Parts: sequence; structure tokens; C-alpha cells
Amino acid sequence: MNDTVTLADNLTLTRIGFGAMQLAGPNAFGPPRDRAAAVRVLREAVDLGVTHVDTSDYYGPFVTNEIIREALHPYPSNLRIVTKVGFRRGPGGSWDPAPDDLRAQVESNLEHLGLDALDAVNLRVEGPGALAGSFAELAGLRTEGLIRHLGLSNVTAEQVAEARAIAPVVFVQNMYNLVLRTDDALVDSLAADGIGYVPFFPLGGFSPLQSTVLDEVAASVGATPQQTALAWLLRRSPTMLPIPGTSSVTHLRENVAAADLSLPPSAVARLDALAG
Repeated sequence: MNDTVTLADNLTLTRIGFGAMQLAGPNAFGPPRDRAAAVRVLREAVDLGVTHVDTSDYYGPFVTNEIIREALHPYPSNLRIVTKVGFRRGPGGSWDPAPDDLRAQVESNLEHLGLDALDAVNLRVEGPGALAGSFAELAGLRTEGLIRHLGLSNVTAEQVAEARAIAPVVFVQNMYNLVLRTDDALVDSLAADGIGYVPFFPLGGFSPLQSTVLDEVAASVGATPQQTALAWLLRRSPTMLPIPGTSSVTHLRENVAAADLSLPPSAVARLDALAG
């Protein structure tokens, strides 16, 4: 069962969410090959009980938000749409930092999603520098009622502390998975404070996870390698919130079913040893 967790800022989400990035074209740029299929995936996610959809206006750009609106608006009362700001896409698909027009980015997400307020907004940060000015601007938009919850993406523990001194942080979204565990200490410290950790590319992203050990463990528990990697993440922390993305209804169902997969201690030990 895809259980829910309530985070420190009183935001309740299903443990396994859905990342919408793959609903756009290759490298999250341009339109999808099959827009109707993207709509079906989103509707199936909601039918399966997923209440956490992760997106951004810079996927496409604008494509995933427009598809989400087409598929799901008016939105179910328990659905929480989480978006990101801080980047823009260049004409050729480049990912360009854009920390200086956050209000315009928030308003653009609102427009394309058809919302009056965003459930949560992650500030996507480029590099280890200061983020106080940008996060304070988002905190101001939260005070205005345009944003309900604030998060961070691609940040260090020091940047998390800097942001928390300004306003509550409900979750952190960094790259983390079975084999990439740079954030181990951050995962634990956030869980201790009831703050969510949202691992993007939980299955490896553009370079899918490949491991003989993972394949063997998956076979031993009667699951796919992807389900096994997601089950390991859920076990790793009580506030871990994976957002696997897919454009396939079949893969979506498999991903959500990972919430029911129980890993025996021997399997966990083998997977733990894959770090690094």
C-alpha cells in the first residue's frame, strides 16, 4: 500500500509520488511523442492513489504543466502538485540558472497549471553559494498566499540550514539512489526533523541503474530491479519520498507496487553494500 507521510510543515504526501519530467520530449525538452499517452499516465497515477506529482514550467518548457492541467484539472482535493523554480530552458534545450525573476516563474507555473496557489515550490540552486536572497523572495510569495510550502533542490546541508533560518523547509530534492549516496548524512538529519527527502533520479535517470547484485536481489524477492531499488529507498528513511517518472502506464503500476515490497535483511545487506 502506498502509505502517506505528514512532513514538518503539515504537508501530507504518498511515499511514492510521480515525477512528470519524462512526459515532455527527450531531455525534458519539447512535446512528447504521444500526448494522449502522457495524459493516460497521469490519470492512472491518480487512480492508483498517488497524491504527489512533481513538475516544473521548465520541463518542456511549459509542456508537463500543460499536460497535467489537461489530464487532471479540476484537481482532486488530496493531490499536491510540487513545482520548481530557479532555472529556465534555452532555445536549444540548455538548463540556464535564473535566480532573479522568481515571481515571474511562480506566476507562470500558476498560469500553466490553472491554480491560484502552488502547493509547494522547490528553489533549484546552482552550486554551493548563498541562496538567502532567492529563498527570502519565495518566502515573501508564501506570505502573499501564492505558495503554501517551500522546498529546496540541488543543495548542501549548509544551504538547507541557511534557508531554514528564513522560512520552514518542507523537503529537500537532491539526486540520490541505491548507488549514489552522497547525501546519506543529510537524509538522516532531515528525517530527524520531520523534513522530507525527495530523491530525484531514484532509478538512475538518464542512465538507469545497472547492477548484477540488484538484479539478483530482485529475482530473489520476485520483483523487478526498479521495484527493488524503490523499496530500498522507502526503507532507507521514514521521510524518503521517491518520485519515479515514466511515460508508461505499465511501468507506473510497477513503480507504485514497490510500496508493497518487503525486503528481507539479507537482501538489504547486499543492497547496502552497493554504496559508491
